[in-house]
Amino acid sequence: MKVIIEVRLTERAEKSYTKLPLHVKKKAKRQFKRLIDIPKYPSLRVKKKQGENIFEARVDYHYRFTFIVEEKTLWILSIGPHDEGLGKK
Repeated sequence: MKVIIEVRLTERAEKSYTKLPLHVKKKAKRQFKRLIDIPKYPSLRVKKKQGENIFEARVDYHYRFTFIVEEKTLWILSIGPHDEGLGKK
């Protein structure tokens, strides 16, 4: 896997992230770090979205995020409660 040196949020993800409860923000940051350090970490449950170069992962049981990796950047595309975190709302 590519060496990732930074995590960035798209404008959409940034807006959603700022609305999250503090405890979820902390979990999300921890999961982003895990994704960089150990991409197959069990609690992430990373899956590729069908037919796209976009992946989804878990913050926890209720919250999800989608992401792509470009060059050395992990781009968070969406984050939030299940459907919103998967970019469905």
